[in-house]
Amino acid sequence: MNGGRTLATAGRVMRQLRHDPRSIALMLIAPSLLVGLFAWLFVDQEGVFDTFGGAILGLFPFIVMFLITSITTLRERRSGTLERLMTTPISKTDFILGYALAFGLMAAIQAVVTVSFAVFVCGLTVDGPLWQLGLVAVIDAVLGAALGLLASAFARTEFQAVQFMPLLVFPQIILGGLFMPREDMPDALYVISNFLPLSYAIDTINAVTAGDEGWDVFAPMLVVAAFTVGALVLAPLTLRRRTP
Repeated sequence: MNGGRTLATAGRVMRQLRHDPRSIALMLIAPSLLVGLFAWLFVDQEGVFDTFGGAILGLFPFIVMFLITSITTLRERRSGTLERLMTTPISKTDFILGYALAFGLMAAIQAVVTVSFAVFVCGLTVDGPLWQLGLVAVIDAVLGAALGLLASAFARTEFQAVQFMPLLVFPQIILGGLFMPREDMPDALYVISNFLPLSYAIDTINAVTAGDEGWDVFAPMLVVAAFTVGALVLAPLTLRRRTP
């Protein structure tokens, strides 16, 4: 790993994003619009948005960053850009960490926009500090980006990258505790949910919105961070220079 090359890669990705307004809109605006749609759907049912809004707030950035990152990285490989970069001193680790840094920055901006919209426009009630909710949203988005980087290594086309959603994303949505408390699930499904990072992300968000403190908030947050680091460690090991 070389810090200068990692930063150079991150800068290149940010310059590319600057010339791609559709991707910027998808990352920064789409999660807020989806949160707003959810809030509007239950506007006449008191307490529903406060109950589920926090989890939704972590879910949409996760999904959006997974899609954007996996497709963008795959496009780099299919276009031959990655293969050309690999002829330079840059390593796969520099490439992955540069992407993670660039999309992590976009995730932080996305979190500020989405959390602000949910709280100040949609009226989401948060008993805990707002900075904790923003931090969880950032970690969730970075997790989505990390899993997107990992998934892109196993896909040959953009369509195949999207097909990884039923494998990596949908089970986490179903078993993450959004639809029912995880402790009320059948024993086998509860055990499976313990191995899914989004479960801990939703646990963290629910703890923040409920006003919990200490390890009730930070323990599951650290688990999500560990999954993110694990995905970033595996991504360079599986990354191919080009698509066969």
